[in-house]
Amino acid sequence: MTDEIIERDFYARPEEEQAQFLEYTWCGECMEVDLGMHEPKEYELNGVVIIEGLCNKCNSPIITELSDDDEDF
Repeated sequence: MTDEIIERDFYARPEEEQAQFLEYTWCGECMEVDLGMHEPKEYELNGVVIIEGLCNKCNSPIITELSDDDEDF
């Protein structure tokens, strides 16, 4: 397996799906749910789709790994 990052376009997702990923988050720094994130980046790493952004409260990185179930929003 390679550690090559494959860039993806988060904004190619339907707007409703984008809103859900940006709103329903977990911040490990704040230890709070659904604070939201901004500056989303989407990429694939080792076959896993990842959406990464910054917490709306503390600006710490938030990383969401998508499962096959998540792709079916």
